[in-house]
Amino acid sequence: MEHQHIYQKGSSPDAPTLLLLHGTGGNERDLLPLAEMISPGSNLLGVRGNVLENGMPRFFRRLAEGVFDIEDLVKRTWDLSAFLDSAAEEYGFDRRRVVAVGYSNGANIAASLLFHQGDALMGAILHHPMVPLRDKELPELGGVPVFIAAGKRDPICPPQESEDLNELLAGAGADVKLYWENGGHQLTRTEVEAAAQWFQEKFEA
Repeated sequence: MEHQHIYQKGSSPDAPTLLLLHGTGGNERDLLPLAEMISPGSNLLGVRGNVLENGMPRFFRRLAEGVFDIEDLVKRTWDLSAFLDSAAEEYGFDRRRVVAVGYSNGANIAASLLFHQGDALMGAILHHPMVPLRDKELPELGGVPVFIAAGKRDPICPPQESEDLNELLAGAGADVKLYWENGGHQLTRTEVEAAAQWFQEKFEA
């Protein structure tokens, strides 16, 4: 399935391509400033979610706040994976070297990619994610680096969600770092700076 998107070729052929996934109501350009902070030389693929909730783009449907439509989530996870395959072909980037950067709803679909395919992503930066679905056996994620940024007072994504996601991904073999902010659900400059530092350690060392 096609997604409205933006692609910017990077200056560093060795840097992974960043897949940018916005939060509810965002668009394909929302996370471009984050990408500049995290990996200025990377190719950037900003994608807009295909679901509208009261006119606001999302990556999958939900039944209520915090209650996901699991059937829709699974379908759209595979759609996004197929879109990544075709985008890699169209733009000539290495499909095996894609790191997702997602916020909120975008972080949830990025986590769902990890839950469904061991080789979907080379790594992921998840800002304020929830566990996409439970009671699922995860694929082998041997050493896939994942950065989770969470807020201790996040009303939308309770801290336990972040703890659980950390545990599930680590249990499947991923190399997870859980970073805490004292605030709520908003994206902060300090957590993006922490993500950028982590990214440099993992992918530029």
